[in-house]
Amino acid sequence: MTKRQIDWVNTIFIGSAHALAVVAIVYMAAVHFSWWTLGLGVLYFAFCGLAITGGYHRHFSHPTYKAIAPLRLFYLLFGAASVQNSALKWSADHRIHHSKVDTTDDPYDITEGFWWAHIGWVLHKREDAAVGSVKDLESDPLVVWQHKYYVPLAILMAAVVPACLGLLWGDPIGALLCAGFLRLVVQWHVTFSVNSFAHMLGSQPYGDGNSARDSWITAILSLGEGYHNFHHKFQSDYRNGIRWFHFDPTKWFVWSMSKVGVTSDLKRVSREKIQRAVTAAKAARKKPAGLIG
Repeated sequence: MTKRQIDWVNTIFIGSAHALAVVAIVYMAAVHFSWWTLGLGVLYFAFCGLAITGGYHRHFSHPTYKAIAPLRLFYLLFGAASVQNSALKWSADHRIHHSKVDTTDDPYDITEGFWWAHIGWVLHKREDAAVGSVKDLESDPLVVWQHKYYVPLAILMAAVVPACLGLLWGDPIGALLCAGFLRLVVQWHVTFSVNSFAHMLGSQPYGDGNSARDSWITAILSLGEGYHNFHHKFQSDYRNGIRWFHFDPTKWFVWSMSKVGVTSDLKRVSREKIQRAVTAAKAARKKPAGLIG
């Protein structure tokens, strides 16, 4: 087995961000607390989370619906603020994850263990996913623009904008620490939880052909991404949680936007196809392992 090499750029940056997240907590608890700053952090978390779940994941990686240019731009700007790579690179990695899930070719292969799937894969060097094969995204000039200018956009959206907004109420340092680094670290682990927890904990009502699982706990953490067994079975569906009581705010947002013409062509798997998958999964669990004789 080839020895993995540490990606020192990623490791130092991620480690520094975690340290600054701790500084943010100390700053807000002991130095200066502002409800405006906390509110900005929460708002930024919501916008960046939606950019990843609704944009990077359900729109760019899996074209489960269409979106007009202003919404795509929103996804790309706040996706950059999420500091999880460009939409082009993120989508290339994610498509490989689906096609090679639970194998050594899977970028965040859960068979390598919880910590590898959660964050280890980000801290080590690896061959780049075939970005050139994501032809549908390469035809979108906004996606190409974000990919080309990803680093300056990430600095602008994750650090400069929060600090400038903090100037409005006299707390640029707190805004940078809270909406920048503390929000960023929390959001990283929320996204990583789908790669780790959602492949280890939960149920498999739609089949056990791979490790993906449904978990309402992970869904709450990740704005609806926790119904992962359904998603791996039906990745073309814009929903993750299909029941009315499933916590999936990303689904609700995409559906709401369709009512005002911002999103369109929302793809849904038929009830009949879903039920067939559930029935087949139940039958497979009841099937005897074999006959003795």
